[in-house]
Amino acid sequence: MVITGGSRGVGAAVARLAAEREFDVCINYVSDLKAAEEVADVVASHGRRACVVQADVSVEAEVESLFAAIDSEFGRLDVLVNNAGIAKPQMSLVQMDSDRLRRVFDVNVIGSFLCAREAVKRMSTELGGAGGVIINMSSAAARLGSPHEFIDYAASKGAMDTFTVGLSKEVADAGIRVNGIRPGLIDTEIHASYGEPNRAVRLRSSIPMQREGSAIEVAHAVLWLAGEESSYVTGTTVDVSGGR
Repeated sequence: MVITGGSRGVGAAVARLAAEREFDVCINYVSDLKAAEEVADVVASHGRRACVVQADVSVEAEVESLFAAIDSEFGRLDVLVNNAGIAKPQMSLVQMDSDRLRRVFDVNVIGSFLCAREAVKRMSTELGGAGGVIINMSSAAARLGSPHEFIDYAASKGAMDTFTVGLSKEVADAGIRVNGIRPGLIDTEIHASYGEPNRAVRLRSSIPMQREGSAIEVAHAVLWLAGEESSYVTGTTVDVSGGR
């Protein structure tokens, strides 16, 4: 399994749970090598192989290098978790410039397309692969729109929902299942990158379950989609959002 953005938050939780479920794991990161290595140590503590690879998924050459490293280290790829994503500080559309918009879509959308392309090349039974699973990380923001906060991020995740449906139909007969996860309000450090570290506390009352979710709750959904229990599920995005 390769997890983009696997050094923290949901990505790190997926890596740790994947190791418990006997996956070897490649942890992709963009800047925090120490955090990625700490996750790799946990994977290794479960007796599984781990590799750590730096790559900005919005850069095509770096994505190609990431998957070349997976080829070298593991010789095969069973699951891609397209988890890498960014959001910029909260603001309304009238304050957003094109640099911000391009960066959000470059990472969240184009990066996921590039990683999926490389995964399909390796998984497709039509290309000599053994099949596999691609899991795209969306967000409840895709349904809610996130007005006055980050409609650019929400729109990028809406694109991921459409990508999941289209790609699932494109590769279903090549042995590849493609699904998504749509997390809601999850207690991770990503809120600090929005500019509001206590955002989960502020919005807790808007959740029908009256609490934020945890990274491990999202990870359990990812591992279900990665496993044989979901063998007849493709083109689906699963909400992990406490009812919101």
